Amino acid sequence: MSVFMDLNIVSCNDKNRLKSIIETAAHLGYSTVAINYVVEPQQKKPEIPKPQSVSDIFDKFPIVQGKSSPIRVLNRLTIVASDAFHFRPTNEYKNFDLVAVYPKTEKVFHAIDRGVFFEICYAAGIRDFIMRRYTISNAFVLMEVCKGKPLELRGPYDIANLGLVFGLSEGDAKAAVSTNCRSVLLHGETRATAFGAVHTMKKPQTSEKPEEETPASKKAKIELV
Repeated sequence: MSVFMDLNIVSCNDKNRLKSIIETAAHLGYSTVAINYVVEPQQKKPEIPKPQSVSDIFDKFPIVQGKSSPIRVLNRLTIVASDAFHFRPTNEYKNFDLVAVYPKTEKVFHAIDRGVFFEICYAAGIRDFIMRRYTISNAFVLMEVCKGKPLELRGPYDIANLGLVFGLSEGDAKAAVSTNCRSVLLHGETRATAFGAVHTMKKPQTSEKPEEETPASKKAKIELV
């Protein structure tokens, strides 16, 4: 079963509005969301806000539609950078699960390397027809220039269909709201490790019953798999 994520829930001071958006995301089937704190530096050392504790938003997190588990809420920092010195990791970054850059110049526009993903913000394209044309046009340019992997609120399947309009394949469109987001989270987790590496191991499955007690029909199914 696919796990869908929206990693760009814009932060706001209205706690009730933020709570309502996250509840809507859970109802639409998103398993993980990230509250996005946007900072546009006016100086060499930008003032990084302290993110709100997610436990202050909910006493009990809403259950994801179609699942039995509650939604996972992360904190994200986005630096609007017009120069490379605007984006220099500091200790304040450790307060965030994810760190992103909004490049305003070609100088700080980097290629897709080292687990970095590009994001297309589609909200403007939903609200306004003219902005929809610009959004689609810019998405095509991004796809051509960097063969991007893209990441208001719509259901994950709606956004996957929107990816087809942007020129993505069906697989890439679905990955934009699922596996690509998971890769971003894993990349963010490496910032908290000593050597920037995360090791995962598949746990071997064990049979609850001895082999001799397994019905013959079930054994046949297992052998066919």
